[in-house]
Amino acid sequence: MNIDQILDKVYLLPEASKNSLKEHITEVSYPKGFCLMEADKVIPYLYFIRKGIARAYSSTADNDITFWFGSEGQCILSMKSYVEDRPGYESIELLEDCDLYRMETESLRKLFNEDIHIANWGRKLAEAEMIKSEELIISRQFKTSLERYKDIMTYQPELLKRVQLGYIASYLGITQVSLSRIRGEIK
Repeated sequence: MNIDQILDKVYLLPEASKNSLKEHITEVSYPKGFCLMEADKVIPYLYFIRKGIARAYSSTADNDITFWFGSEGQCILSMKSYVEDRPGYESIELLEDCDLYRMETESLRKLFNEDIHIANWGRKLAEAEMIKSEELIISRQFKTSLERYKDIMTYQPELLKRVQLGYIASYLGITQVSLSRIRGEIK
């Protein structure tokens, strides 16, 4: 996706506001396996995925727990860093070579103060990210792993082709053996 499509998906901006925003966005590329964000650090950027896929995870003493996948057109940010300028709890790993659009959070904050349209765009971005978090929490609390897997099949089928099954099992909160059973039941 190009940057205009991504920005428009968040909230339609007047052309002058969109151009102001785009002046602060740069294109960057990183290889598969690159750690884009580390837990317990303030992340001074937000990113949009032009091409590729990423995962967010938190580490425990025993393993990493994947709780989010992002692909083309989606935003990558640490909400704690974005909103409060505090260290986030998540790490972000690139699962493919990725082309990204990057923007400094501080530049965006300055634009919020200068342009009400960009401020509204930022509010819409934060609202969309909060809704994703809410949906994830509700899904984890009220749906079985089978139902969550079927949701992936319906709403994010590309994940099943592009992401290691171990990460999908972690995302579902189950073992790879349980995921294999679920996949067998569905076939």
